[in-house]
Amino acid sequence: QLVEVESALGELDGTEKAYKIIGNIMVENDKSELKADLQSKKEILELRIKTMEKQETQVRERASKLQSEILKKIKKED
Repeated sequence: QLVEVESALGELDGTEKAYKIIGNIMVENDKSELKADLQSKKEILELRIKTMEKQETQVRERASKLQSEILKKIKKED
């Protein structure tokens, strides 16, 4: 989605008219309004990506910690 939004923003710079898809139709829209909407979407997507990356890091750290604890317990049993 982020790539699509960035691509759309790039295309807006090189065009005079801008269209927005609403349902199954395309409606002409104000270029600056559409650009502001896409910038907002881009910021939201970037924030979501950062949040997901942070969560992924936390899960990886927790999994690594659990793995080492399990290995220690297995070694103690031997």
